[in-house]
Amino acid sequence: MHILPKLVGALAVATALTMPALAQTTILAPGQSTTGTYMDYMKTVYDRATFAELLQIPIATFDKEFELVPMAAESWSQSEDGLTWTFKLRPGLVWSDGEPLTSEDFVFSLQRAANSGYDFAWYWDFAGGIKGWKEVTEGADASELAVKAVDDLTIEITTVAPKPYFPSVTSLWYPVPKHQQDKFGDDWALNVENVVSSGPFSVESWEKSNNSVVFVKSPTYTGPWQAQVDRLEVDPTIGAPEVGLPAFLAGDADYTFLNTGQVPVATATNPDGIRKNAVFATSYISYDLDAEPFNNVDVRRAFYHAVDRAELTSTVLKDIAIPAGSILPPGYPGYNPDVVAQATFDPEKAKKHLADAGFPNGEGFPNVDIWIREEGGYNGAIVPAMAQYLQAELKEHLNITVSIRQLPGAEWMDGLRGKKNNIFIAPYEYDYLDPSNFYGIFYNGGRHGYFVPEYDALVAKADAESDWDTRYDLYAQAEQVMIDQGLIVPLVHPITTAVISGDLGGEASQPNSLGFTPLDRLGHYFFTHLTK
Repeated sequence: MHILPKLVGALAVATALTMPALAQTTILAPGQSTTGTYMDYMKTVYDRATFAELLQIPIATFDKEFELVPMAAESWSQSEDGLTWTFKLRPGLVWSDGEPLTSEDFVFSLQRAANSGYDFAWYWDFAGGIKGWKEVTEGADASELAVKAVDDLTIEITTVAPKPYFPSVTSLWYPVPKHQQDKFGDDWALNVENVVSSGPFSVESWEKSNNSVVFVKSPTYTGPWQAQVDRLEVDPTIGAPEVGLPAFLAGDADYTFLNTGQVPVATATNPDGIRKNAVFATSYISYDLDAEPFNNVDVRRAFYHAVDRAELTSTVLKDIAIPAGSILPPGYPGYNPDVVAQATFDPEKAKKHLADAGFPNGEGFPNVDIWIREEGGYNGAIVPAMAQYLQAELKEHLNITVSIRQLPGAEWMDGLRGKKNNIFIAPYEYDYLDPSNFYGIFYNGGRHGYFVPEYDALVAKADAESDWDTRYDLYAQAEQVMIDQGLIVPLVHPITTAVISGDLGGEASQPNSLGFTPLDRLGHYFFTHLTK
């Protein structure tokens, strides 16, 4: 049945093996985790081998402008009732052993994920909303999952509600080689000799003691985005900036991320190599909307205009974050500059709102505790310093006394959900690439116990809207409600800074239209649009 694709794959392998040896181009990259168990993203996300996802072709993925690009699928369509999606796969795709890549491999990957304790299963429930997903994860037979292979190149999937953004969800949907799974079980992804790929790279070696991996350009891959280099060597032991920068300076890495102390030195010595990227995350002030004094919209609006975000990021945070005027970070789908422009620093307007609330010059305003969460990573460098800045700003411009209380994460979250305090600094990083993700955390209770009917109605309508321009407009209207009612104060978006070698070229080495370079946060794009 699959003789032709097998023959094409075998010929490709044979041709690659008989080609004369040429000088190879190799990218030396830092990795992230020094531990990993399976070379299979659909088995485990949080404990996968380094960049395991690069081995497989997703249904779709994002370029550096965060435009969704069809990959394994060449097209898709949505039924009239909005509940069923049909994906058409590209013909001629094969696994690296010559076996044809079919819709069964994609269907199997979700069925196994739903019934085998996949550590990323929540994503397919929260973002995907696949019909039968919850039931299968709770023990029902995998056949109840509304995902089926209509034929070798056609997949049909049904959701419990219209999900117009569902194609973007498939950026994390990778196939699993069912023929290898049938032979070896999950162990197919434990040993390099059994690992087969469907994407632009194959794996040459995997050092499990530190999770370093060597990828090579796949000779059998015929899909979009062919690799432009021959080898990709990824070393997680140089992932930390403290180790990565010395490795970069020694020529042992082609790029490295920088900590705040390294940025001035790297900028002075390699100004053309500096690359910045906005993390899709936002830190904001949230309230208990039912508790005094923040049950007054003028109080909340006073806080909105009392913060000098530009000064905060340029001085206190030393440019490890950029000002936030929206819950959506720059470059994120639905980002709207018109919304951002309203987040002005205007002390006089802030004072007027506070006076209108009955607290002229802060008189009679109660002392408040702002709760912050103990943080690591990039938030650890941002949140405590930001809280101290806000404390000073609110005293200077509104004559309000604020105390800071830092709590362990679980206690902070319990306080947020249980409304045990009336004001919080809340960091949030996206879970999936669609505006519904960020707006969903305030929808119908959501993360903060907010119930704002006008906002909820707009978000619900946007979530189900299939026309993207209309949808983005509805989300913008919802955010306008957030602004007008002062539901949050967007503060900052974290950014990362990296330095890249002058030897690197290609589209992926250059900033996008917003001036940001996502680097390996968009691995499929980055490593296939990089030259050396």
